[in-house]
Amino acid sequence: MKLPAFLTEWPYGEIVVTGHRIGLYHVIFYHNLGQSAAMLHEQFPTLSVELLQDILAFYDSQRVEVDAYMKRCQEESDRQRATGKHLDLAELKRRWEERQRTNVG
Repeated sequence: MKLPAFLTEWPYGEIVVTGHRIGLYHVIFYHNLGQSAAMLHEQFPTLSVELLQDILAFYDSQRVEVDAYMKRCQEESDRQRATGKHLDLAELKRRWEERQRTNVG
């Protein structure tokens, strides 16, 4: 997919808004939940409404490619979530309480 100047592909394939760390994935994710450019501006105030309109127009013109990109991003996120380490709050609380007991007195 050929990207316009307002989008940049980072190493490993992530596409971000040029000059920002905000990903195309996130803008389109919230747009697909029903957010307009003005609503997205509230979510991402460093992006102008005009820039968000340009991003959404790009999405409309490249929907198949952007949807495929969105799917790849979601699949990678799911893969990382399934294979990564998870924070066990109950275990952390147990360790903290144990440490508190052993450090008393």
